[in-house]
Amino acid sequence: MQKIDVAILGATGMVGQRFIQLLQEHPWFRIAALTGSERTAGRSYGESCRWLLDGEMPASLRDMAVLGSEAELNVPLVFSALPSSAAGPIELRLAAAGHVVCSNASNYRMEPDVPLLIPEVNPEHLGLIEVQRKRRGWRGAIVTNPNCTSTPITMAFRPLLDAFGLRKALVVSMQALSGAGYPGVASYDAMDNVVPYIGGEEPKVESEPQKMLGTLADEGIVPASFATSAHCNRVPVLEGHLECVSVELERKASLDEVIAALRGFQALPQELRLPSAPPQPIIVRDEPDRPQTRRDRDEGRGMATVVGRVRPCSLFDYKFVALAHNTIRGAAGGSILNAELMLAQGIL
Repeated sequence: MQKIDVAILGATGMVGQRFIQLLQEHPWFRIAALTGSERTAGRSYGESCRWLLDGEMPASLRDMAVLGSEAELNVPLVFSALPSSAAGPIELRLAAAGHVVCSNASNYRMEPDVPLLIPEVNPEHLGLIEVQRKRRGWRGAIVTNPNCTSTPITMAFRPLLDAFGLRKALVVSMQALSGAGYPGVASYDAMDNVVPYIGGEEPKVESEPQKMLGTLADEGIVPASFATSAHCNRVPVLEGHLECVSVELERKASLDEVIAALRGFQALPQELRLPSAPPQPIIVRDEPDRPQTRRDRDEGRGMATVVGRVRPCSLFDYKFVALAHNTIRGAAGGSILNAELMLAQGIL
């Protein structure tokens, strides 16, 4: 198939660099435009960007000019790695101009006509695009992926909700430094330390899963009814968000049934064989000390959720540990998978 030209907004930042890394050999998409701040606009990408990821900056993009944030883009699809402080008006302008914007920013996640999407969890929520276009009078669209901490728990909640129902969940996160971007957390605060507060994080973890696991109604989402309480912590690892989760189910289930529901989970991206979809969206580890951030975050090329330590809980019904790569599955890779699903379903 002929590749679709795409733009990356905020291409010099950490998530922007992940987009570039993941799209280099993509079979469906081709990077045609990069944007940055006014400080970097007009310079080459090689001059503008301090490459932070492993390996070298792709040679094919070193000489590409970085455009300003207000530039007109001649591409149908835009991946936004902009911070929330800048994303709002830029993403609105591009959607109104006819672009499909796949956004990592939090600005529009909870808007009633904007899909908050994990393709394995709620692909039917793409039906909101028609509502969005009708309501806002534009040809483009904004589709968001969730907070990087909401992603692994929502993936694990999907098969549990379907099989047994959910009443409540307690989540304690241990979140990587890369989740704060670059330069992120000062070294004096991060090293030999755990910071038990991440601004604005806990409300997202307590509300986003309910939207994603909710039911698509005529012109919006009826949120799932279970409640979540979250404690979010920054820990001194580079990549990977690890979360300890306790859940109360609506229907009693044996430990074997819970593990089987998690291990057997398959979804539409796997059925469609989307390029970025992991063959197994949830990988269940049986070892007593897994998942571990450094050893397991790259499963499924960073796109799988790894679950372990599934066991009875003395307060709720069951507890487990969930892990996902925060800048791949929880950010750039999640947005790319969203775009793949839209293309496969004829929305792009």
